[in-house]
Amino acid sequence: MFTKLKKNYFLLITIFLFLYFFFNFLGGERGLFSYIEKKNLLTDLQKKEIYLNNKIKNIEFKNSLLTNNLDLDYIEILLRQKFLLGKKDEKFYIIEKHDN
Repeated sequence: MFTKLKKNYFLLITIFLFLYFFFNFLGGERGLFSYIEKKNLLTDLQKKEIYLNNKIKNIEFKNSLLTNNLDLDYIEILLRQKFLLGKKDEKFYIIEKHDN
């Protein structure tokens, strides 16, 4: 048995080294699967960053309408939406949604 191991010693070491590097290439924290997961996470976070930046710009724009130069049209829109206020002789119809 030892004679066969001595003859195939180089082959066994080569197989073990190949398996070691193969499994470390695929698995682990720095492996291929982890790289793909981190790349997907990065793209998701970049999309979320773009969405949040757009939301911030929208809020800053609405804030500027209320602070710098007071926009009366925007205030009228807010009053109509939030408090259901309108002009004289104007009728409001409130449509309720019924879940059946």
